[in-house]
Amino acid sequence: MDKRKQVDWLVKAREHMIGRHLKSRGISDQRVLRAFQKVRRELFVAPALEAKAYDDQPLPIGFEQTISQPYVVAFMTEQLELKRENRVLEIGTGSGYQTAILAEMVKEVYSVEMIPELHERAKSRLEELGHRNVFLKVGNGREGWREHAPFDHIIVTAAAQEIPDAFRDQLVENGTVMIPIGEGDQDLVLGRKKKGVFITRQLMRVRFVPLKSDIE
Repeated sequence: MDKRKQVDWLVKAREHMIGRHLKSRGISDQRVLRAFQKVRRELFVAPALEAKAYDDQPLPIGFEQTISQPYVVAFMTEQLELKRENRVLEIGTGSGYQTAILAEMVKEVYSVEMIPELHERAKSRLEELGHRNVFLKVGNGREGWREHAPFDHIIVTAAAQEIPDAFRDQLVENGTVMIPIGEGDQDLVLGRKKKGVFITRQLMRVRFVPLKSDIE
């Protein structure tokens, strides 16, 4: 396939993903849909997996980590009800795809990644794409990023046993945290901070890799 045909195919594949896997399954926030239209998922996967970039499935990115399936990324993003002026903390930069989606929608994104190689790869890609409102570091995601707190929202792209205390401390009042809780198949939980405690609700069942830390 020549370059032009490949680009055309990828554009059509992205449009098909948005229609079939997002809109038809209830994703209706126009800002979310515009972000998915703009961010090219094929840039965040290995070249050998480019043909699968717009399939609604997670794909490996190395180091036993994955890029989440598009529908789950869209669902988590939509449930946060993001505003342009928001500051968001992402735990688990991974490929940088979710980071780029967030960057299209909010004022600032702070993202923490435990694996240095993934951090460097995502940093390079996001810089190439011109995302100037993204700030990345290597670190223990369970600790958040205290220096830049408080945040309006925290989104966690790996599963924990509970919501880390640091997240409560680093959220604004009425701020939200989105996090998978449990082992194996997990509950995707949305917690809202009310007077120093989280009021939580379960959204759906998901399957994420475990949240790592430097104490493990």
